[in-house]
Amino acid sequence: MPQSSDVTTAPAPIFFFQTTLSLEPIIAWWQARTEDANPGIALLARGIVREVERVPELRGTITNPSVLDTHQTLVQALMVAVFPPASFDIEISGAIPPFQRYSFYHTPRFAEVLLAPDKRVKQPLNIDTATMERHMVHMVYAQILEKLYGFDLPDINGAVIFTVPDYHIGLYRHYSVSFNSAFLDIRVVGQRPELSVEQMEQLRRNPFNIDLWRELLPPENFALEGFNVLHLSDVTNQEILSELKYDLLERDVLQASDRLEQIQEKLRVLFGRPFLQLGIAAYDEKKKAFVDFGRKINHSFLMKQLQRQDANSGFRRIYAQVTQQRRPLVLEDVQTADIPEDLREQLLSIGIRSAILALLPYGDDAVGLLELGSPKAGDLDEFALDNVNAFLPLFAVAVKRNAEEIQTRVQSIIKEKFTAIHPSLEWRFTDAAINLLEKLDEGNKNAEMEPIVFHDVYPLYGSSDVRGSSTARNEAIQGDLVEHLTLANRVLKKATEYQALPILDELKFYVTKNLRRLRQGILSGDEVNILESVKTEVEPLFEYLAQHTPELRPVISDYWSNIDPELGILYKRRKAFEQSITQLNDAVSDYLDEENRRAQQMFPHYFQRFKTDGVEYNIYIGASLVHDKTFDLIFLKNLRLWQLLVSCEITRLTHRLKPTLPVPLDTTQLILIHSQALSIRFRTDERQFDVDGAYNIRYEIIKKRIDKATVAGTGERLTQPGYIALVYAQAREAAEYQEYIDYLQDRSMLEPEVEEFELEELQGVKGLMALRVKVKL
Repeated sequence: MPQSSDVTTAPAPIFFFQTTLSLEPIIAWWQARTEDANPGIALLARGIVREVERVPELRGTITNPSVLDTHQTLVQALMVAVFPPASFDIEISGAIPPFQRYSFYHTPRFAEVLLAPDKRVKQPLNIDTATMERHMVHMVYAQILEKLYGFDLPDINGAVIFTVPDYHIGLYRHYSVSFNSAFLDIRVVGQRPELSVEQMEQLRRNPFNIDLWRELLPPENFALEGFNVLHLSDVTNQEILSELKYDLLERDVLQASDRLEQIQEKLRVLFGRPFLQLGIAAYDEKKKAFVDFGRKINHSFLMKQLQRQDANSGFRRIYAQVTQQRRPLVLEDVQTADIPEDLREQLLSIGIRSAILALLPYGDDAVGLLELGSPKAGDLDEFALDNVNAFLPLFAVAVKRNAEEIQTRVQSIIKEKFTAIHPSLEWRFTDAAINLLEKLDEGNKNAEMEPIVFHDVYPLYGSSDVRGSSTARNEAIQGDLVEHLTLANRVLKKATEYQALPILDELKFYVTKNLRRLRQGILSGDEVNILESVKTEVEPLFEYLAQHTPELRPVISDYWSNIDPELGILYKRRKAFEQSITQLNDAVSDYLDEENRRAQQMFPHYFQRFKTDGVEYNIYIGASLVHDKTFDLIFLKNLRLWQLLVSCEITRLTHRLKPTLPVPLDTTQLILIHSQALSIRFRTDERQFDVDGAYNIRYEIIKKRIDKATVAGTGERLTQPGYIALVYAQAREAAEYQEYIDYLQDRSMLEPEVEEFELEELQGVKGLMALRVKVKL
């Protein structure tokens, strides 16, 4: 029998339109068919119209839904126009007051799928309340434009899918939802808002700007009367197959047990079997054997049984049959299936009563086996193969890609375990990994990777630093904050002309006070504190003022036009500064990388660079770093000259780049000369190389502190724009580099004058000296 509501009061509308339940649209539909060309329809229509005339309670707006129960028979007759009796028991349809959340008339399947006991529409699992309301608002405005303005709006909601629980099987299902608004009337309250062609186009271009829609089409000017018909179609299979496609195309989907559990849950929904088990075994075509997915990851629920059996076991014979015949094996009832007895016993022992084993083909190869099992006989049969064949290729592609990724991991395991290293050093890590594997194979479970140490290597260090970056950054922050507060203050001052709110004066005082302080300089924490106050106290007030004081909208709009939409702050000077830093760093890094590729061809060496407010790099070269080449000190001298050449070119490069930067910035070049060989060790915790030994630590200390070095007696910073500074500790080190400088001066790359300095004592370091030479720009 048709279901009607037994509630006594209609729930409150969930969105801002005025809505009322009314049967007038469907009564009018029947009235229009009393003279229908079809005599049967005309006869039925006249009878229904006569009955309606005897029941005035069903006319006009219906505020008490209990009247529908009183006249249930007549309501059923009216609804025949929407709910055909022939499909009533199988359709999933319900009538709801305009865009509300309860149904006053529905099919049994609609009640079963979507209604709570009080006839309210249940919240879908995949759509929150806010999203649901937004969909409804869009649909109402589409109806208003179509019915009152003759303007068709493109469907901006797309296909709406409800995911709802199916309590009969303890799973969930997906339903495609369609709204039929044929029996919905939209009445204009007061005067209909007029829309120009430009405004209609503006609405079309801004479908999600609800504030704009409410401004041009105020909801209080429209009343919705009648009802909607909500129709659901079960699209579970299509949705599940679509989800499986995207899941199985993701990287590493088979490398995590929790991901496979999610896929297993979707297959349970697809088959309607809440206890379905999914297993996947990878197949090595060369070895003619099923294998784990790598790193001892095993998703197969049969693999353990298989691995414990001898060659004549039932498991191995069945697997051989599947791989040879390449057809799925269906075991509808394990108890009675024609399979080896030991296989039957073992399947039953792990709770499997029906199963499907399907080979995963990839071209002419088999890449794995898909296993489906259920504790209930008959759950998996020949008819289930249609679903299996639909997703089998997806699993095959996933397993194939997983196998390829494992091979890639094997090839790059050294880099993944240690660090991103240059190929010139990879041989040493490979040797260490082979040694470790040999120890593990010998049964030494506590074996650890041997230390990776390179002795007697020569270091080279250099940096291209941005001069005054901290000061420039603080000035940018200060400038942006001052402008931000100035714009906010302009709004507050304007607002006091229209609103007598004490809070406006208080906020003006706060903004003015901070403006005065910022103009004197910025302190640590100022940015966070000020922006937090603007976000939480000032901007919410702007939203209120914009809604209630139209005269303030232009100045408020000007405020928001200056605010970065993603960051929510004024981000002009900082953006220009960050862009400048990025352009400089990228240009220097790209040049260094390219030049180092060429230097590697001269002699392999370790090279590492990293970005801060500038670019720093470390180089190590020596006999212990290579295993197939003979090292000579001539290669070290060559690399030192190369470093000086590169510093010259970086100086020229950044000088040329300066006029094109949003914020013109200068760079300084620094080289640390260290003639003594040292040892470097790979630190597994930090995944990078570091100097080894107490004596060598001094080199690292100097590296970290010389960027702030000053000239003894003057306090002048050693590093200057347009110059290359070379720091050293021993006179013979300077003598070697003086030869390189003479050579570059002869090539007109450096100016003739070379300055020599003693440096002020640094923390923990003294006795350093420096050369400084100007680059010809």
